[in-house]
Amino acid sequence: MPLTIKQLYHYFENSSSVSIDSRKVKSGDLFFALKGPNFDGNVYANEALKKGASYAVIDNPDFVKDNRYLLVEDTLKALQELATYHLKQVKPTCIAITGTNGKTTTKELIKAVLSMTYKTQATVGNLNNHIGVPTTLLKLKKDTEMAVVEMGANHVNEINFLCGIALPHFGLITNIGKAHLEGFGSIKEIVKTKGELFDFLDASGGHSFLNMNDFRVAKIGYFIQNASTYGSGQWYKTDVQLVDANPFLKVIWHPKSGNPITIQTQLIGAYNLDNVAAAIAIGTYFRVSAQNIQHAIEAYQPVNKRSQLIKQGSNTILLDAYNANPTSMEAALQNFDKMKGSSKVAILGDMLEMGKDSQKEHSALLKLVKEMDLSFVALVGKEFIKADKNHQFLHFQNVQEAKVWFNEQGFEDSVILLKGSRGIALEIILENTLV
Repeated sequence: MPLTIKQLYHYFENSSSVSIDSRKVKSGDLFFALKGPNFDGNVYANEALKKGASYAVIDNPDFVKDNRYLLVEDTLKALQELATYHLKQVKPTCIAITGTNGKTTTKELIKAVLSMTYKTQATVGNLNNHIGVPTTLLKLKKDTEMAVVEMGANHVNEINFLCGIALPHFGLITNIGKAHLEGFGSIKEIVKTKGELFDFLDASGGHSFLNMNDFRVAKIGYFIQNASTYGSGQWYKTDVQLVDANPFLKVIWHPKSGNPITIQTQLIGAYNLDNVAAAIAIGTYFRVSAQNIQHAIEAYQPVNKRSQLIKQGSNTILLDAYNANPTSMEAALQNFDKMKGSSKVAILGDMLEMGKDSQKEHSALLKLVKEMDLSFVALVGKEFIKADKNHQFLHFQNVQEAKVWFNEQGFEDSVILLKGSRGIALEIILENTLV
């Protein structure tokens, strides 16, 4: 007979951690045999146990060999329900973050700020889907006070579903732009899906933080009663103004009481202002001191190919190759255009998951590029190649070809932007060339 979630929780409490990949199992793990389009995790349960897993959670009785195999009706559903059950035992304050761009950076900034005062845990990397959210929650320790949970979506109703797992008390939408158009179909559906977070909080008595610098977020949050506003304007509860972004972002925060506070970040680009403002807004709400908020934001350094500034010889390289969509690409290019440098090189990779709008969106970005004063523009991927019908720029089918070209140029005293979707992997261009 399949185990109940309460029974399964007993085994979870006596395991060291949860694993969903038999290749990465560690001693004492509770292994969940999830299914995918091309694999059945039940097949790998025995392998996981041989590698040291204490138990294997499976949903096919044919694979049960002994009492180390824990049978449930559906392993994915069990993982999700176990996560919610564990969340209810720990009882942290849960803050959910969604949006088109800046989710991970905002999440890390909020974590840094809250950690100054509270025992805080957050999503690792961008594990923000129907599997990533529950595995994040199952990592929560019993003494965790704040849980900062990132939520991603590529189809309607996904955010609402994730809220049903994480049960957030607070939340924010970083911004709303064009991304995953292939799955959503239109910007209207993206707005609807991101807004599901506010809908959930509104219905459950939660509290929303509204980014008033983003007109779509401001619009869907207009009628929310239990909310705090942030943005660049003295009429917002958290007012953060741009000072400089060449290359590192500097802002001035105007608290409602006390003197203005200048914050010098280690983030590249004016587009990060909203992410910083969100962290200030949440830190202020939870009574983190202004000094600690400032210190946490100034100490934060971006990693994982997100707006990283790299010095390579005499060159300054801006590596922003974790993701790309029309909104983030335009923001990166506009910021790059304002950066100082006599020689500017833009290496742009395809924006993936654009669906039927792909050529239109790539063409629109190339129109923007043409208006910029750039020494070199190199396009990587078939979508940009199709959009550049007149062959005005350098073309490469893949990142390996672009890497050969890059190494042959011998760039010096140049400012170089690498921006593209994760699937293009533009960071490969820099491999074995960093000094």
